[in-house]
Amino acid sequence: MPRLSSHFITVDQLGDRLADPNLVIVDCRFRLNDPTWGETQYQQGHIPGAYYLHLDRDLSGPVQQHGGRHPLPDPEAFVSLLSRLGIERNRTEVIIYDDFYCAFGARFWWLLKYYGHDKARLLDGGFPAWQTAQAPIDTDIPGFKPGQFEPNPQPQLVVNRQDLLIATDNQRLAIDARDGDRYLGKLEPIDPIAGHIPGALNVPWKQVTDAQGFAQPPEVQQTLWENLSPNQEIVLYCGSGVTACVNWLSLELTGHHNLKLYPGGWSDWCSYVAPSFDTKSP
Repeated sequence: MPRLSSHFITVDQLGDRLADPNLVIVDCRFRLNDPTWGETQYQQGHIPGAYYLHLDRDLSGPVQQHGGRHPLPDPEAFVSLLSRLGIERNRTEVIIYDDFYCAFGARFWWLLKYYGHDKARLLDGGFPAWQTAQAPIDTDIPGFKPGQFEPNPQPQLVVNRQDLLIATDNQRLAIDARDGDRYLGKLEPIDPIAGHIPGALNVPWKQVTDAQGFAQPPEVQQTLWENLSPNQEIVLYCGSGVTACVNWLSLELTGHHNLKLYPGGWSDWCSYVAPSFDTKSP
């Protein structure tokens, strides 16, 4: 099983490398109930040299009738953005952080993977850990860099609603990353219909980290998925393809690589008002 260092970097390790010219740091702080909050926090103080990427503006595409609340970003625009950040595929190391249990940082981490860039890690403990360590904080906004990101898209990492409708139970296992009450249909604070995709299991994404936002040790990660075969094809979803990426991180750490993301998630699924939506445990 890979070590946590394959997907996470510590505050001390990052602090020693702030001057590394081959390192790009990205701040992904965000709040769903206040889309301006993260960028405001970034402007008030961030890790020196870090760029800011906004979930709605940079890590998602325009919302339409279907496709969910956070569709994948336009490929051309996203690749252009990576180039302006100075990221070269599988050469530049990207360090990502947020302050909410990897929720938004993991989305950017997954997008890099989708476009063929695997040299990316998340800051363990996020920005709160950086602050606790009294590490340097800056307010300067770095300029863009000349660069050319050459994408290598991995479309096999994505499924859509139709793929799930035609799949048989033994072809794919769907895992819902949302909190248990939303999965069970007891409450739904965002989407118009409560419930979950029929047959999906529930593994809430917040179990991947502890209360301070640090990644759980490998043996704890392993217990989350101990009943799943490493070869099982797993489709991950949440409300809109964001927090499901935290579960993806954990699954990779425990040796699962036959993974796919349903980016539209429950917000896409219920936008069709499917008569077969499930509000009970499978």
